[in-house]
Amino acid sequence: MEEELFRTNILRVLQDDGYTPVKLARLAKELGVSDEDYPHFKAAFDKLRAAGHIVIGHGNAIDLKPIGSEVVGNFRANPKGFGFVIPLEPNAHGDLFIPPDGVNQAMTGDIVVARVKKKGKRDGQMRLTGEIVEIRERAKNRFVGTLTRQRNDWLVVPDGSAYVEPIAVDDVTAKNAKVNDKVLVEILTYPTETHLAQGVILEVLGKAGHYDSEIQSVICQYHLATDFDEECLQQARDAAQHFDPADAPGREDICDKIIVTIDPPDSKDFDDAISIERDGQGHWVLGVHIADVSHFIPMDSPLDEEARQRGNSVYLPRKTLPMLPEILSNGICSLQPNQKRFAKSAYITYDDKGKILGARFANSIICSSQRLTYLQADAVLKGDTGDLPKKVVQLVRDMDQLARTIERRRRKNGMLHLDLTETDLIFDDEGQVIDAQPADDCYPHTIIEMFMVEANDAVARHLDRLNIPFMRRIHPDPSPMSFKTLARLLKAFGFSLQENPDRHTIQDLLKSVVGTESSLAVNIAVLRSFEKAVYAPLHIGHYALASTHYCHFTSPIRRYADLMVHRMLQHVLDKRIDKATQDAAVLDLPEIGRHLSFTERCAEDAERELKTVLILQMLSNHLGEDLDCVITGLTGFGVFVQCRKFGIEGLIRMTDLGPDHWEFQEKTHSIVGERSGVTLRLGQPLKVRIASVSIPARQLNVVPTEPLAQTQRPPRRKSSKKKTRKHPQGRKSRKKRRR
Repeated sequence: MEEELFRTNILRVLQDDGYTPVKLARLAKELGVSDEDYPHFKAAFDKLRAAGHIVIGHGNAIDLKPIGSEVVGNFRANPKGFGFVIPLEPNAHGDLFIPPDGVNQAMTGDIVVARVKKKGKRDGQMRLTGEIVEIRERAKNRFVGTLTRQRNDWLVVPDGSAYVEPIAVDDVTAKNAKVNDKVLVEILTYPTETHLAQGVILEVLGKAGHYDSEIQSVICQYHLATDFDEECLQQARDAAQHFDPADAPGREDICDKIIVTIDPPDSKDFDDAISIERDGQGHWVLGVHIADVSHFIPMDSPLDEEARQRGNSVYLPRKTLPMLPEILSNGICSLQPNQKRFAKSAYITYDDKGKILGARFANSIICSSQRLTYLQADAVLKGDTGDLPKKVVQLVRDMDQLARTIERRRRKNGMLHLDLTETDLIFDDEGQVIDAQPADDCYPHTIIEMFMVEANDAVARHLDRLNIPFMRRIHPDPSPMSFKTLARLLKAFGFSLQENPDRHTIQDLLKSVVGTESSLAVNIAVLRSFEKAVYAPLHIGHYALASTHYCHFTSPIRRYADLMVHRMLQHVLDKRIDKATQDAAVLDLPEIGRHLSFTERCAEDAERELKTVLILQMLSNHLGEDLDCVITGLTGFGVFVQCRKFGIEGLIRMTDLGPDHWEFQEKTHSIVGERSGVTLRLGQPLKVRIASVSIPARQLNVVPTEPLAQTQRPPRRKSSKKKTRKHPQGRKSRKKRRR
């Protein structure tokens, strides 16, 4: 396990753009390898070297193997026509740029072979591009797009950036398809240099622009599961029919306790509930009660296999695709008020400073006293208790007090919080977005977040103490190279970042920008310097939460990883540690972790894409209107700005900045007008006007409300002092300069 962790970390550092080859001892130091762990680190290094991934160069410095004449990798297309090949085997160059004329009909996700071409040196380094010479494996052959007609030809314009060329289709009448229909098309013959791809329409999803059509488009595009088969539904029905809350042997009956749930107003799957008491010594005892889904779903049953394949519930705007049938997720597993439900309870004891004194776990039967929304809980904390029972009001106030104590302790330990405001969409009765507003972020959200993090932490710590392998939620520390890149970006904001900063330094940075114009851009820059949290059995910990042990335990209704952890905890409660270890050995935890991380990304991408589509549809009816934005990205082809209200990103092309020659200066990460001297930097507020919207390409194009360079400064003239020496070429040279 340790070797796999070090292998991952070594490659992560060496693949960083800012990596400078160093000796093995220095590399170990940069990775924070202890003397005790050094043998595992060295073994991982030796295996990477034996496999040919790593080479030792001049001065015994370590680097990835140099790029060869060909690269085999995964192709990622860009809507502008170019793309990148991400190598299957790491090399010192990293991703290979493929210009538009080198793509050769490759599509996003294809496994391709690219021939490497040298393009000369710049700043002392060889510039490389590639040309795709072979497509070894197609990623997919089904796409969603909008049906159009050009003269007598029927074309499907694909959505998104995975494939950007139109697909020709015949016999559209077979599916009664019409112009502007959203359709699912399967490619029969792939494109060549002279012919478009040829496909067939499999399904008509509805009119483009309609909510139902767009949501079906996203579901098809991301291969999201919708309906459950009859075998799974029958298993769920049987579980519901045989559920008898009176038959609960071995469970602690805590139905007499004051327990509440706090969730969004539209929630139906209540999988966590909270109680708080004082023990005999006056210490806080937090009870986190989680729906005992594992009781109803045996491992390897049809419903378990289906839930594992889905990985998680998917929450799309106005539609949920549940991991479990609703008879379970919204029924007997949901901790509904005044209903007896089975739960797994984590009891964590604290002193008055929020220090953990102990934890225990139990199977329980609970009965929620009250179902509150976040806004209702917030109203209670502000004195508006309505007709709520006094004991519920007191519990909410105790929750607030304990959560703030826990938050102070966790922040003192280095827990990070990024200020990235989310947006809630406002719909009309027909499902069209008509406006947006900042998502509610009142403190009860933080209360529940703190309690869930504490429970997740406690369960992981308990399983780890017993040496039981389990599915962890890991968040690797940022590499030194990531921090160097972050430091360069922050310099553009006027901030300096020390080498290898600790969490407290990052905390101070984030605190210093609260309420400032650069807050959003700085928070985005910090986020991009982090790796994404994933599921894996590796003992890495969670960087952002400052947790040494961490897993997901609190949402088994909507996350399969939590269900796996519940089963391991059940073995512990049954005092069957050997059985837990055996089950872990049978399961391929690394592979399941990769799958669950993938389904999580798909769910997030699908939600983000549908949200983007709905906002773009709305903005397409507001061409020429102004948006308040902030600069979040600078490139050689333009400026990316993020709309403060709608949270959507738009692009200003270089040619639309104003009458000047604009140059992207990578060193200072800025764009400068050569004549006007106008400088654009990250975090700069900018008012823009909506120029155009391309819903298929998911692109918002904007321009500054006023040209950023309204007048051009004339080029600085050299001194016109007369020369005393006469020369036949003198007059001619001066004339050239004047021209």
